[in-house]
Amino acid sequence: MARLAIVSYRLGGGDGVAIESAKWIEALQRLGHEVLTVAGDGRADVLVDGLALDDDHGPDPRDLDVLDGVDLTIVENVASLPLNASARDVLYDVLDSRHALFHHHDLSWQRPHLAHLEGPRDAPTWSHVTINELSRRELAERGITASTLYNSFDCDPPPGRRDVARASLGVTGRLALVPTRALARKNIAGALGLCEALGATLWLLGPAEDGYEEELANLLARAKVPVIHRGLDELSIDDAYGACDVVVVSSTWEGFGNPVLESVTHARPLALYPYPVAREIRASGFRFFDLAETSALASFLESPEESLHAANLALARRHFNLADLPTRLAGLLAAHGISSPAPPGRQ
Repeated sequence: MARLAIVSYRLGGGDGVAIESAKWIEALQRLGHEVLTVAGDGRADVLVDGLALDDDHGPDPRDLDVLDGVDLTIVENVASLPLNASARDVLYDVLDSRHALFHHHDLSWQRPHLAHLEGPRDAPTWSHVTINELSRRELAERGITASTLYNSFDCDPPPGRRDVARASLGVTGRLALVPTRALARKNIAGALGLCEALGATLWLLGPAEDGYEEELANLLARAKVPVIHRGLDELSIDDAYGACDVVVVSSTWEGFGNPVLESVTHARPLALYPYPVAREIRASGFRFFDLAETSALASFLESPEESLHAANLALARRHFNLADLPTRLAGLLAAHGISSPAPPGRQ
């Protein structure tokens, strides 16, 4: 059994990095390893002042003594999107000459307003993993060798309580789910346009962040369709997918875009803006609707084609299955000389 650490700005929340980190933690524990979680915010075994994304200072290196004796430290996006550069630099110093794996969800140059930030560094005892091939290639162009491990998904989730969720929302007609936070790059205007064409109510699940509050308020005030802007409250994410008739991913950029695959595992049609990594996901053979294909999507909603969902789910099982994550992580650990006591096969 190895002693591993997961370090991130924030753990235990509903953002993509935290969600994928939680999947890694469970898979690593299934492999028989001890996992210590360290973060600046959220829920973790150790919360460190100065490690949060919005802290205006870095952590005291002595507060990271908890990493002493750790066989491998897995760094979740802190060096990839260094919004707290001081925290990143302290981690670099602490991990110098130690084994570390940097898990890159986003890279600074992929966001125009963050392109001025320094990209990840490398060292002889470090390795790098990206969540898409685009990022792997871009790191290679900058002299850093990485491997790609796509995000993983439960291919047999609970069906969700459709009637309960729709009653809670007060919805009777078509419902389009936008299961994300509200940011400029989420293209909420595009989602509203789709809903207008379909005559659907839009359910925006996440809050406005990063100064998008005023723009979102103006968009929703001008909306020509009913809009529900609220979180899950007493519902589960499975209930949300069960309640909707179509999932909308209108973002112009995502490092991966988990709702793309979650629409597949919950057997819901997807209206998708063709952001770069979405095109990479579609290359596996998935059948989705482009955000502009309103007529085709409307026809599908009138007469659903169940074979589409079955074919998409088969592809998800083959390429993005959470059951395969322990095996994939065992290979990454082996590159650092760490063997796994539990069999890495499907659990």
